[in-house]
Amino acid sequence: MSMATASSQQRPSARPRRITVLGSTGSVGCNTLDLIARQPQDFELEALTAHRNVPVLAEQARQLRPKLAVVADPDLYGDLKDALAGSETEVAAGPQAVIEAAQRPAEWVMAAIVGAAGLAPTLAAVRRGVAIALANKETLVCAGALMVEEVGRHGADLLPVDSEHNAIFQVLEAGHFEAVEKIILTASGGPFRCFSRQAMAEATPAQAVAHPNWDMGAKISVDSATMMNKGLELIEGHHLFGMPESRIEILVHPQSVVHSMVAYVDGSVLAQMGQPDMRTPIAYTLAWPARMAAPVQRLDLAEVGQLTFEPPDPVRFPALRLARQALQAGGGAPTALNAANEVAVEGFLKGRSGFLRISEIVEEVLDRLPAAPVNSLDDVFAIDREARNLATRVVEGAA
Repeated sequence: MSMATASSQQRPSARPRRITVLGSTGSVGCNTLDLIARQPQDFELEALTAHRNVPVLAEQARQLRPKLAVVADPDLYGDLKDALAGSETEVAAGPQAVIEAAQRPAEWVMAAIVGAAGLAPTLAAVRRGVAIALANKETLVCAGALMVEEVGRHGADLLPVDSEHNAIFQVLEAGHFEAVEKIILTASGGPFRCFSRQAMAEATPAQAVAHPNWDMGAKISVDSATMMNKGLELIEGHHLFGMPESRIEILVHPQSVVHSMVAYVDGSVLAQMGQPDMRTPIAYTLAWPARMAAPVQRLDLAEVGQLTFEPPDPVRFPALRLARQALQAGGGAPTALNAANEVAVEGFLKGRSGFLRISEIVEEVLDRLPAAPVNSLDDVFAIDREARNLATRVVEGAA
């Protein structure tokens, strides 16, 4: 399936593109605003939202002057109000205010809220029928079928920001989707690619968040260390590209230069390459269907010297097997997988459980929860709550 509707393949108009960034203080949000600040004549900001980081949100708002700034934690409304006193930016707070920010009249919305919390705001933006730059993989993991249906119903354009899916989006030949044999998601292997199981069992949160190639937040970095990020991307790729699980391959590529590949039935394999810098895929979506300059280091293959590839180790990285099983099971299994993983990662980061326990907790939750059907967002939220509650009890040793 194509993520872009035919009517959207027009060149952008000469006037500035109106932008909303959901999750502006995270890594993706900050990189997005970095690009916008470099070409201020091409963009105007409608809204910025953050979870709790009032100082960074206020700094962004004072620099780029959005019409609205929202902090999701309602207790921080006063702090944000004070920080932006005297500015022309409207201030709001609370989860509903984040959803309302997504409903404002922007033409392009960056969906970069981490975790299942991004689902409702992203859906609100989709229902406006605009371009959605999707950096929140959990949205498709938790409610992929529903989200894709809403995208089609409202004529939205879903533009993947994850470097892997963005790479596939770039090299998919429009009109020739039936000629695709498989898609190949590359993975760095994370910081523990060469660790033994014993060393992984003793790994600390500081080690897990020290990604060798990418600058990411703590949760996403831990997902990279367990390779659950690649499992979530597999599920996401299934929904984005209409590709069955059996035709999505995962390949470890430590250099993170080849961001992903598409294999065609004639034996051709097309790859997208570049430095591991999120500003490249963000820029591709921000200017889509055109391209814009991005201040990233240029790729010098002679300097890189060699590109290596290897299959992922299923023993040391069981998260990949769990993600495939959840996708095969269907229904609410991917939702439960994501919820249990978020709880397990938080437990690890707070020192409540070991690194290897992350996948074990997820597997225990999947084993104990049936793959309930998903017919609405209420079903998604109910499964998410049930899985989180069970995972929390498992982390605490009460289940």
